[in-house]
Amino acid sequence: MSSRKNLSNASAARKPPRPLRISEVARRVGISSSALRAWEALGLLSPERTESRYRLFTESDVRLLQRAIFLRRVRGLNPAAIVHVLKRQGVVSAPRESSLLPGQRFRRLRTRRDLSLAQVARATGVSVGFLSGLERGQMRSSIATLRRIARFYRTNILSLFETAGDNPRLVRPHQRKILETTPDVRMELLAWGNTVMEPHLFRIKPGGGSGASYSHEGEEFLHVLRGNFEIWLGAKEHYHLKPGDSLYFESSLPHRWKNPGRTETWLLWINTPPTF
Repeated sequence: MSSRKNLSNASAARKPPRPLRISEVARRVGISSSALRAWEALGLLSPERTESRYRLFTESDVRLLQRAIFLRRVRGLNPAAIVHVLKRQGVVSAPRESSLLPGQRFRRLRTRRDLSLAQVARATGVSVGFLSGLERGQMRSSIATLRRIARFYRTNILSLFETAGDNPRLVRPHQRKILETTPDVRMELLAWGNTVMEPHLFRIKPGGGSGASYSHEGEEFLHVLRGNFEIWLGAKEHYHLKPGDSLYFESSLPHRWKNPGRTETWLLWINTPPTF
């Protein structure tokens, strides 16, 4: 009996530790979940993601956070300086270009052009404080605002997806490129590469939307797969779409949209050419 018990204990000892959710890690190290996401945006952590995009952390992530918080409290360093120190020590590796958040990509574009936050703020009509928070990963932005900033840098939202590498003909659900602009709006890129169309699956939570109106070159087609969808085109057109409804319009028309329902909305949304 004792030998069987010992075998059971040995098997339990070999069992890999359970992954940790963001709320568990935040509680363990004594910081908020938003602060933890800010550390991630700076490149301190690179958690795994489930298919539903939930972050999964490890015990080594917890130890790394505890070390970073220790450096902040004892040495008085700010988060960016702490990550720099840990990278220099080889504890943290530099993030790959493809793993950067939209704000971090904008920061690289800004520094490469030797521009200040104030210059970008004046040109885009976005406050310095918001731009700074976006670049540090502490703020999330509506699609309309992302579009405005991307236009200033002469790029588009497509460039914010992680599309480095091969351009496959077949894309499985787990291979889709994901961009979450806010907690309420998730875009899944369904094809990429040398294409004349930019197909997305939009998933919009109740109350989520584009923010202000935006426009660009091209044409758009959308089809409601589930839920409700409301869209305004220009100053006069307003449509309320239900599952099975489709809409086609010119992208140059200023448009804004939202999910007015109580359940998540799913849309097949296609832009052509890829100028969104």
